[in-house]
Amino acid sequence: MPEGNFGGGGGGYRGGDRGGDRGGDRGGDRGRRGPGGPGGPGGPGGPGGKKQYFRRKKVCKFCIEKIDDVNYKDVKLVSSFIAERGRIMPRRITGVCAPHQRRICDAIKKARNIALLPFSIE
Repeated sequence: MPEGNFGGGGGGYRGGDRGGDRGGDRGGDRGRRGPGGPGGPGGPGGPGGKKQYFRRKKVCKFCIEKIDDVNYKDVKLVSSFIAERGRIMPRRITGVCAPHQRRICDAIKKARNIALLPFSIE
């Protein structure tokens, strides 16, 4: 039995050097912003500070208005949760809660199947 590396040297996916630079910076101008860049002297927010953005907390439209069920026949309501390309908008953008997002998705899919909404827009 050979002595040494039993873990499969450099030939497999794991282990060994696969070549290439594994360092953090891969070139470009990352971190090399001169004076006047964001956060630097003369940038927004004064010297050394970053501009603070106030982000409103997104709240579920259906929970506020006490809407329990999302009707697939209400095309105006359901289509407000579809992007212009026809994709269902994610929760992080719309701000609805997880149970209502699932109901919205089901309503959109039902409305698409009976041709109330398009599957995609070209």
